[in-house]
Amino acid sequence: MRLDPFYLIVDSAAWIERLVPLGVKLVQLRIKERSLPDIRADIRRAKAVCEAHGCQLIVNDYWQLAIEEGCDFVHLGQEDLAVADLAAIRKAGLKLGLSTHDEAELAIALAARPDYIALGPIYPTILKAMPWAPQGLDRLHSWKSRIGSLPLVAIGGLTVERLAGVFENGADSAAVVTDITRNSDPERRTLEWIAATRGSGTK
Repeated sequence: MRLDPFYLIVDSAAWIERLVPLGVKLVQLRIKERSLPDIRADIRRAKAVCEAHGCQLIVNDYWQLAIEEGCDFVHLGQEDLAVADLAAIRKAGLKLGLSTHDEAELAIALAARPDYIALGPIYPTILKAMPWAPQGLDRLHSWKSRIGSLPLVAIGGLTVERLAGVFENGADSAAVVTDITRNSDPERRTLEWIAATRGSGTK
């Protein structure tokens, strides 16, 4: 499986409607602390936009809604993985991405036979409080040697300026949140990411 090297993560369908038409080909909808009807509505809006623009949509956490809404990709953190029905996810034909932060989590993730592994935070991140220290590029290189051909997503504190080192150390895709959503010009920054990642990542 190939992942686009530019992996956008946003928290609403509004962001997807705003940025995907610029040329984004891989986006995760990661919504927290909203009602299930609201989340379902956003999944539907996001799915429509992504289908219209040839963009792969990944739903974070809400695997039941992803199945019910006919999505084809879900991403789970370790806590969600522990309670998810992997058999139901596979039966529905959903691809699966998993987060990892340490050796134990990597072992758990690999046992679930995911379609990609994410490692983070690579650099310090302002998105949320993290119990893990920044992983750094050496850990990224080590993870890639461990998982082989399985796509590896780097996340946490990434910027356009840091992309070269990320890809040189084995990442197939670079995930970004705040470098775009907290930028004074998110559209311009998105186009910079698209330009910087074009030709990078797994072929």
